[in-house]
Amino acid sequence: MNRENKLMELPCGLTLGSHITLVGRPRKSYPKGGDGDGSMLVSQFVIELQGLKTVDGEDPPRILHFNPRLKGDWSRRPVIEQNTCYRMQWGSSQRCEGWRSRAEEETVDSHVKCEKWIRDDDNYSEGSRARWWLNRLIGRRKRVKVEWPFPFVEEKLFVLTLSAGLEGYHINVDGQHVTSFPYRTGFTLEDATGLTVNGDIDVHSVVVASLPTSHPSFAPQRHLELSKRWQAPLVPDGPVELFIGILSAGNHFGERMAVRKSWMQHVLITSSKVVARFFVALHGRKEVNVELKKEAEYFGDIVLVPYMDSYDLVVLKTVAICEHGALAYSAKYIMKCDDDTFVKLGAVINEVKKVPEGRSLYIGNMNYYHKPLRGGKWAVTYEEWPEEDYPPYANGPGYVLSSDIARFIVEEFERHKLRLFKMEDVSVGMWVEHFKNTSNPVDYRHSLRFCQFGCVENYYTAHYQSPRQMICLWDKLLRQNKPECCNMR
Repeated sequence: MNRENKLMELPCGLTLGSHITLVGRPRKSYPKGGDGDGSMLVSQFVIELQGLKTVDGEDPPRILHFNPRLKGDWSRRPVIEQNTCYRMQWGSSQRCEGWRSRAEEETVDSHVKCEKWIRDDDNYSEGSRARWWLNRLIGRRKRVKVEWPFPFVEEKLFVLTLSAGLEGYHINVDGQHVTSFPYRTGFTLEDATGLTVNGDIDVHSVVVASLPTSHPSFAPQRHLELSKRWQAPLVPDGPVELFIGILSAGNHFGERMAVRKSWMQHVLITSSKVVARFFVALHGRKEVNVELKKEAEYFGDIVLVPYMDSYDLVVLKTVAICEHGALAYSAKYIMKCDDDTFVKLGAVINEVKKVPEGRSLYIGNMNYYHKPLRGGKWAVTYEEWPEEDYPPYANGPGYVLSSDIARFIVEEFERHKLRLFKMEDVSVGMWVEHFKNTSNPVDYRHSLRFCQFGCVENYYTAHYQSPRQMICLWDKLLRQNKPECCNMR
């Protein structure tokens, strides 16, 4: 394990039966600012199974987040919290607070999700605690049950074993089962390519056993993906109903393959009534660009945008989408989405058709009267945006424009009159407002079903979907013919 960042690489991930044994010692609690008097004591640490980083500037996926809080939780009691996180979006947390999971609750490989431990409100005096330890050591023939204290104690060694079962992960501490956490949709064992340990803990040793000898998703699978089945259909001779531009990054081969295997297999696309293309800028690593060029030549569905990829320049990809959709394909409507967006094509087309043909339209999950953030990571300076409010704009993961608006954007760009702003979705809202003020009225259509975060019932688009969730959503559409989420449990 790397001593600096406490990271252990698991090159081939995990497999059924893999187990990790960690010997550590929680550090003594220390005061940290809280409740205004700085008197809150804190002692907690985090053990995580992480995947490969999917986006530059974002943390890697957390396939398992295991967080014992000896002191410092808002409940002021020792707790263990477990969760997953993909593209900076956390799932529903599982908190173990000292109560055993109810009998009717779902189990994991026949284990309860949370075991009981002695809580501070269980009225255990120091004397009774001493007697409890004595009874535990000598044993009792007529003992009905044994109640254990919280498994982690400040400045005392523990031995933790994390094992991979059929249905989920199991955590044992000092030989006793403590928690179990079910696998969540979108994550698999082989995705767990790193183990990290951080926080108030000194790690003495880590041993990993029963690992796979090769990763099933590396080069062999990439070779198998090169099937003509996933190639783009022939470009139609006439105009198309809808052109979809998908923003992607050079190293997102897995995300693009998930799109090709899922909603890009819709009959509207395979029949060329709808055309979908990935828009990718150049990557900082030469070898990534070489592979990207090969991928583009083989699948025929990638538009290479000739500049280095950067958050501030994403807006230029949107201009390229408008140009290809409105001019190269003469599409009636142009849609923009991300490579982790699942698109329910039929629903999007139906939503577009609600607007009378010939009218200018802007459809998506609209934001009204939003103000720029003037501080923090995503701060916008007054030089960048002097106005107090943003114009109405649709969230970036999925929106639709009519072709006249797209042509206007391209024409303004070519005449060097298009105002560019680093936030792509706000830029589009600004361009649409300029079009409305100088050309035709625009029919703004708002729907929460163009989902900004995750997935909702009867979605039009679902965002932040991992490659496996994309396949799951497509399988559910094929089997049930209705939009049903593959949310993390």
